[in-house]
Amino acid sequence: MARLATAPLPLQTTPPRMAHVDLLRGLLVVFVVLLHANLRIPFGPSELAQSLGPRLMGILFRSGYYAVIVFFVVSGYLITSASIRRWGDLSQVRPAAFYRLRAARILPSLLLLLMVLSVLHLAGSTWFALDAGKVSLWRAWLAALGLHLNWLEAQVGYLPGPWGVLWSLSVEEAFYLFFPLLCVLTGNERRLGLLLLVPIALGPFARSVFTDNELWQDHAYLSGMDGIAFGCLAALLAHRMPRLPTVTMQRLMLFAGVALSVGVFCFRKEAFHLGLTRFGLQVTLLELGVALLLVVTQWRPWTWCAGVAAAPLRWFGRNSYEVYLTHMFVVIPGAWLYQQTGAPAAWIPLWFVAVVAASGLLGQVVAQWFSEPCNRALRRRGSAPAASSRPPIRPTRS
Repeated sequence: MARLATAPLPLQTTPPRMAHVDLLRGLLVVFVVLLHANLRIPFGPSELAQSLGPRLMGILFRSGYYAVIVFFVVSGYLITSASIRRWGDLSQVRPAAFYRLRAARILPSLLLLLMVLSVLHLAGSTWFALDAGKVSLWRAWLAALGLHLNWLEAQVGYLPGPWGVLWSLSVEEAFYLFFPLLCVLTGNERRLGLLLLVPIALGPFARSVFTDNELWQDHAYLSGMDGIAFGCLAALLAHRMPRLPTVTMQRLMLFAGVALSVGVFCFRKEAFHLGLTRFGLQVTLLELGVALLLVVTQWRPWTWCAGVAAAPLRWFGRNSYEVYLTHMFVVIPGAWLYQQTGAPAAWIPLWFVAVVAASGLLGQVVAQWFSEPCNRALRRRGSAPAASSRPPIRPTRS
């Protein structure tokens, strides 16, 4: 199959930012923050909550799990796109370099988080300390770095605060552990694409019939890897089409993507009554919808995403990883502070705004002063400069 020309990037160079991806990631991480804030202080006052209605309340404050699922799709898309740009062909991926680049992005912030949580645990923090009756500190470290914290939580129950959000990293990084090896071993992007259909086929079963543990149904490896696989396939389709489809076909794909994504996000009760939730298919349809949107926006970028109105969400999206890891340090103390002040219910919406904004600021601080410098330093270390005819580009953190 003929391919669109793709010039490899130097190893230490990262792909250009994509405004629509930053916007999407920003929206997703805000949904996660709103979920965790609402679990501690339900959105109010009651008259305002009632005026929003159960459907809009569900979208705003109970979409955290779906947001993480979409994060998986976006991650698969970005990593595959970056690998195509970096190595030209996925069969040429260098596993050692791939792992080093992933470690440079993921490990600094993760290790910092684990060290802070360890100090708080040893200090006996009532907010962040582990329940010694459930799990020890060394066991939690092993699970976080050994990519099985999702499995550990399924065995002992939810872990406190920022420990709990690490389940998604276990799923994502387990996939990336095998991704470069599969790229090389298959030796062909077509065969790799066919292999990616396996987790997509197994995903609904993992969410429904493989286990009766509800937590494992949501957090199992296969329950999230199908989303990453959808993202990988979307990147392959977007970059490897020999020619762009007709405008009519692109519009049909756009319509299907919007319909599936919005349908799952906004019509959950209807999806349940149709039996989709029972078999985990609502997640599959959401992943497919997002994958279609990513393909179409790769071909025809949405210019409005780069506008001023979308700038706040793009800001969240640029720091989404750091916001995701650290937002519980804002949500939990923030809820305690609000309760201690005895503020009236009318102030709750302002509290939500403050929590979301403070979570973004904390993520920005961690990204700007810690994770970005570490990422750049680790990527440069051991990298031989590569010739490139490309002009300098603004980097994205995938």
